[in-house]
Parts: sequence; C-alpha cells; structure tokens
Amino acid sequence: FSPGLLVVAGSFAAFRLLNRGLERLVPPPPSARRNRWKWRNIWTSLAHSVLSGGGALAGFYLHPEMSNDLVGTHPPGAHSLVAVSVGYFIEDFVDMLCNQKLHQSWELLFHHSVVIICFGIAVLLHQYVGFALVALLVEINSIFLHLRQILLMANLVHTTCYRLNSLINLGTYVVFRIATLAWMTRWLFLNRQNVPAATYAVGTVGMAIMTPMNIILFYRLLRSDFLK
Repeated sequence: FSPGLLVVAGSFAAFRLLNRGLERLVPPPPSARRNRWKWRNIWTSLAHSVLSGGGALAGFYLHPEMSNDLVGTHPPGAHSLVAVSVGYFIEDFVDMLCNQKLHQSWELLFHHSVVIICFGIAVLLHQYVGFALVALLVEINSIFLHLRQILLMANLVHTTCYRLNSLINLGTYVVFRIATLAWMTRWLFLNRQNVPAATYAVGTVGMAIMTPMNIILFYRLLRSDFLK
C-alpha cells in the first residue's frame, strides 16, 4: 500500500466536489446553458492545468537538480503533484464516461488511460517522478486550450481576447507540448539501457500514442483559428 494512493483518492474527491460546485462559482452564460456538464468539465480541467502546470514549472525552478536525474531524484511535493494529477485524470475519465457518448470522447478516454497508467507507475514505485513532472509541463499549454473552449462556449469568438488567447495557445503548444514530448521521447531513447524493459515499453508506447495525437490536435487548432 502506498500513501500516494491516499493522495490520489483525496484528489479524486476534491475535483469531484469542485466539479459539482462550479456552476455556482462560475454560472454558465446563456450560450452554454444547453451543455452545463461541459461547462463544468472545462472549468475543472482548467483548475487542474493551472495547479499541475504551474506546480511542475515551480518544481524544476526550485529543484533544478531534478532535471539531472528524472528517475530517482524528486522532492516530496513532486510526488504529491503527480498523485494529484492521477486523481484528476480518474475523475475526468469517470465524468466523461457518465456524461458523454463514447464516440464523442474515446480519444480523450484513451489519452487519460495512458496517462493514468504511466503516472500511476511513478506514484506506486516512487520512481520516474521527475519524468512525470516533465510531462505535466504540457498542462501549461492546456490552460490556454481550456480558455479557448470557455471562450467558444461563451460565444466570444470574435473578440480580441479570443485572438490573443489563440496566439498564446499556439505558441505554448509548440513549446510546452510538441517540444516537451519530443524531449521526453529523446530522453527515453538515450536512457533505454538504464530503464527496466517493462517501464521502457510502457513509456515508448505512451510516447508513440501521444505524439501523433498532439500533432493532429495542433493541425486542427491551426486550421480552425488561423487557416479559415
């Protein structure tokens, strides 16, 4: 039994409660009232992205030695942050499963399954936490992805705020999503002799799934916001 599992369970419960109370905290505008579930879901995702992305960035800033050893070196707070993210991804998985048709959400459900497995290994083994924290840098871009969805649902597409967010979203996508995933793939390749075969296989499959998914999403964003 790992104490990290308690953090995962607590995180799941906290994000569930947040999701339930968000409609009172951030009432949906008239244009979003037909899809109240999605409004709550996006705001919950935004809260996780701010927490995990900001936490990962702060972790590497305060503990730069972690970047030299992504396998065994990590402060206690980094392990807790990864456990909190596992709890969130489980909560979001359950939320989508209960409120959305499978053909609408299968890509995200598949993505969440891969993340839960990979991050779960880090939480249970207390290893590869630094590597998981690198993956959480992706959430910095997710902040602007979620803001984009909120602005779309609020019918604020033709505003300066939306255009500015689109530019920042695309820039952070390249830096914190595509470049980060490329760096993680390179790290796995260079350290394949130091990583157990089973863990290496899970990491390689995870990167092989995430990379094309993110390239496709980048093209969709580029086409939707800039090429129309």
